[in-house]
Amino acid sequence: MKLELRRLVRGARLGILSGLGGGGQHSLELPGCLLYTRCCSVPHLTQDTLRTLGALPAGALAEHQEVLESFQEGAAKFAGLHNTALFCSLHDPATLCPSGYNTNKTVSIWSSGGRIELTVQRYMALQAAVRPNWYQSLADGDTQQAGTSLKRIRKSVDRTLAFLDECLLLHHKAQELAEAHIFGVIEGGDVLEERLRSSRETAKRPVSGFVLDGFHSRAMERELQHQLIVAVTSELPQDKPRLLQGVGRPDEVLACVELGVDLFEGFFPFLVTERGCALNFDFNVNCDPESKGMVPPAGQEVYEPADLQQVTCFEMNLKDEKYRDDFRPLVEGCECYCCKNHKRAYLHHLLVTKELLAGVLLMLHNLAHYGGFFSALRRALESGHFEALKGKVLGLSRSV
Repeated sequence: MKLELRRLVRGARLGILSGLGGGGQHSLELPGCLLYTRCCSVPHLTQDTLRTLGALPAGALAEHQEVLESFQEGAAKFAGLHNTALFCSLHDPATLCPSGYNTNKTVSIWSSGGRIELTVQRYMALQAAVRPNWYQSLADGDTQQAGTSLKRIRKSVDRTLAFLDECLLLHHKAQELAEAHIFGVIEGGDVLEERLRSSRETAKRPVSGFVLDGFHSRAMERELQHQLIVAVTSELPQDKPRLLQGVGRPDEVLACVELGVDLFEGFFPFLVTERGCALNFDFNVNCDPESKGMVPPAGQEVYEPADLQQVTCFEMNLKDEKYRDDFRPLVEGCECYCCKNHKRAYLHHLLVTKELLAGVLLMLHNLAHYGGFFSALRRALESGHFEALKGKVLGLSRSV
């Protein structure tokens, strides 16, 4: 795995991450996002529709470990994801995990079948069965609740570093992981000293990149989040990628890119789809310079959803009755299959009648729109129009 930085723009890192999977022929442009999957399948989409998107899958498969061990050829081939690169994460970013179940020897994850306790040995056996191209080490990130004590946060960092050392030992012994890359996890809750300790100690280990955990907006105030990310990235080597977990809203992505983050998990389009909504925000920096965006009133903050279920200002709720007779595409000018073939009124009908096709069409649009946002972000960094892009996205210039 090799990171080539082409340009730095006010802290934002424009480059390409190469050497991913399949003999190292895959690459990923940065800043970028992974394609959110569950058990190597994009929710609502078949493999045929997935291939039209050309994105990079990510997924976690702990509850299917025995099946994969019997298959002996890895999760990507098992799921029909030929010629793709696979990243394996520890937790599902679209699901809130219960607190209080981690120990000095185990980390609990949650699946459709309930709680699964993972030791380092079991976790690494899972990775050997999945055979990802890159994956994160086992980590204790259970410090995201308000009021978590300093003692608990220190224990989280200690456990995560110990887990990493054990994972690295087993990683180098596993033939199935000979071509895989392991990412170290940065913990430390909301305590600056522990974040710095975690960053410095993890950077000393032979990891291919870094996962920044526990920074999502539900865990801490935005100003503190930014201060800690700046502190963490300043301690990390420039030639290794940084993946930020739990952050996906466009305004948050823009802010974190400026702080030196390279990769995001890509779960946001799925959450929007599950709400029956369609992404509809303006990221076109080539629009008429005289046009005016819908700017929030002074002193009013509209970007902070209370939880995963709250509709954000970057989407439109197609369950709303006002779309019953709206015969426009979801987004004018969008080239996705949904916008080229269907209207808002039809999506409204599918949602209120609970047709499964609603999820398929919305997921196609939301993935295309979100991917277009990241493409526009990279073009803006390349051309020097990043501030103009921020103005479009944060100004909410859109037509609904």
